[in-house]
Amino acid sequence: GIGFVAINANDADAYPDDSFDNMKLFARANGFTFPYLHDERQTVARAYGAVCTPDFFGLNSELTLQYRGRLDAARRDAGPPGLRRDLFEAMRQIARTGDGPLDQIASIGCSIKWKDAA
Repeated sequence: GIGFVAINANDADAYPDDSFDNMKLFARANGFTFPYLHDERQTVARAYGAVCTPDFFGLNSELTLQYRGRLDAARRDAGPPGLRRDLFEAMRQIARTGDGPLDQIASIGCSIKWKDAA
């Protein structure tokens, strides 16, 4: 099977609209059925090299990164029928073969709001 989590790594002190509480409301309003986690110290985002929101990472059953890219070709709206669904197709391939696709298009979104390095 395939599982998902969402992780919020934005600096909520500098950007209160991106607080974990606000993002939980967003998740609920948009029907997220998967766990929504808070990366307060931004260690997970840095470890995976995340750069924007959203940024998608697909792992195989050995927890090896196989996909790093966009959700789909639509950007913000649902898009027309037949739209390329990059993450869906990548995860289907990973579930079937253990390997991600060679063709991966980078995510586009707002930059992660990084905390100042101390």
